[in-house]
Amino acid sequence: MSRALPGTIVTRRIGHCRSFYIAMMFHGRTFLFAALGCGLLFVSAGTLRAQQTTDASGNSARTPLQDQEVDPLKRQRSDEDTRKAQKAVRQELKGAYKSWLEQDVPYIISDEERKAFKNLSNDEEREAFIEQFWLRRNPNPDSPDNEFREEHYRRIQYANDHYAAGKPGWKTDRGHVYISFGAPDSIESHPSGGAYQRPIEEGGGETATFPFETWHYRYIEGIGDNIDLEFVDTCQCGDYHFTIDRGEKDALQKVPGMGLTQWEQMGQAKKSDRLTGGFETLGLGPMASGQQSKQFDRIELAAKIFPPPVKFKDLESFITEHKLLTGPIFPFDVRTDFVRVTSGTVLVPITLQIKNRDITFVTKDNVSKGVVNILGKVTTLTHKVVQTFEDTVEVQQPAELLQQSLDRKSIYWKAIPLQPGLYRLDIAIKDVSNPDHMGYYGRSLEVPTYHDEKLGTSTLILADNMYAVSSHDIGSGSCVIGNTHICPRVTPNPATPANFKRNQQLNFWMQVYNLGINEQTKSNEAKVTYEIVDAATNAVIFEKEQDSKEFGNHSDQLTVEKTLPMAGLQPGKYKVTIKINDTISKQEIAQSAPFVVE
Repeated sequence: MSRALPGTIVTRRIGHCRSFYIAMMFHGRTFLFAALGCGLLFVSAGTLRAQQTTDASGNSARTPLQDQEVDPLKRQRSDEDTRKAQKAVRQELKGAYKSWLEQDVPYIISDEERKAFKNLSNDEEREAFIEQFWLRRNPNPDSPDNEFREEHYRRIQYANDHYAAGKPGWKTDRGHVYISFGAPDSIESHPSGGAYQRPIEEGGGETATFPFETWHYRYIEGIGDNIDLEFVDTCQCGDYHFTIDRGEKDALQKVPGMGLTQWEQMGQAKKSDRLTGGFETLGLGPMASGQQSKQFDRIELAAKIFPPPVKFKDLESFITEHKLLTGPIFPFDVRTDFVRVTSGTVLVPITLQIKNRDITFVTKDNVSKGVVNILGKVTTLTHKVVQTFEDTVEVQQPAELLQQSLDRKSIYWKAIPLQPGLYRLDIAIKDVSNPDHMGYYGRSLEVPTYHDEKLGTSTLILADNMYAVSSHDIGSGSCVIGNTHICPRVTPNPATPANFKRNQQLNFWMQVYNLGINEQTKSNEAKVTYEIVDAATNAVIFEKEQDSKEFGNHSDQLTVEKTLPMAGLQPGKYKVTIKINDTISKQEIAQSAPFVVE
């Protein structure tokens, strides 16, 4: 008998009659209905195996139905059959239903709803889904009119009428924002560009611009208050694209000696240095020092307004569907740290550590290369995606050195800005040269709140290598926090000590926030004590106290960076502790981290 799915009918002809086998599933049990001629036989597939006949010698014999694989519903489909079935379902999604999914609701449908709609198998189910989709969003379910749906289609029509630029208006960035969030509360429009007096936060000075618009929203649900979105028409063709670089609208940006900022006019800055100050090409001005920290807010805003498309669809499916691993587990360790950027934004460095031995290397032209795809998602407790990151990491070695490199570890580092709160962090990785070799990490992520007037610290980071980066690399690059390069030691869990060898150095890094300021000296006054304790005996092996002024920073924030040789430490378990005693605010705080010397 051919394989049958629940609720399907399989027919075969027996003599002059046609038999029907109907497979149905009720309350988790499978039943077979067999119709022979005018008779109907009801059989429970759950008991069919137990029913046996006896031959003349009294031995058990299989029934004819048993010989014909009577329980195909419990047979697991092969991967190839599953792929064919999924492809057939996707092919059915066409015409009006495909248009509804890809053109009508792409900006408002959730990932879970999109996945569920794609898995429907017939038009009747799709019609019911669409009806429920709009009902869930109807502000007045008792009304025959759906105000949400009517407003949504009005926005689409408005976007098509006003923002089309060689493509339908709904596909443009302005159309996307208008459909998603409605009309802005105000628009600053410069349709012809031209002369522009920069505000002081953009560097001051006068320049000429491309056409641009700034949309202001007093409030956007789930995003925040006082949101400004800038759109620039650099092609001057009517296609305004969203930008987080307020310097992109500057038409004279690459013209030497023209469109200078206030500091550039005064000779305190060079126009050629604009491209080295971060992703914004504003140039230096009176408020330049406070702009860098705000760049993280702009990155976060962009990710919320225009969530980046995911390249690694297989890893995305793996995370969203929580699939079971079918091949060997690809192990990796994850560490998260927290560094305050502003009162409402925390930088969260995420460090992945992968053993080279677990990567599949392919050797070509005497070079061995392993490739790993990484996809990470940060979601709220209501499953709303707030940050996504994905990268491809390559590990290369000369073929003759591959064996020696297998005992090493490779690090991937990504820093993302988040607001304080409770999130979930999901990370999936795939060994590209061995597609069934995948790994998964999923944990809660609690981003701390740094309250004003309350002494706080970042995470205490231990590393065997730490150094200051050049001015061009400040705030950018792997393992760079501020002006310091420091890659944390990663362990399977926070309680596991980091391992160091006696010929290495122990580097530790930590920031302190909200120190009190002496009104007369305009400086902080705190005592910084760091000590190393033998974990076995609790004996203090090393202790030193320093005045906060020795760290060269007289503001309410300071960075503690220290390097200690470990040659004098005997193999064993230790703990490093940094204590801060603020004599002005009368507050104390401490951070500790365990480590092992081998």
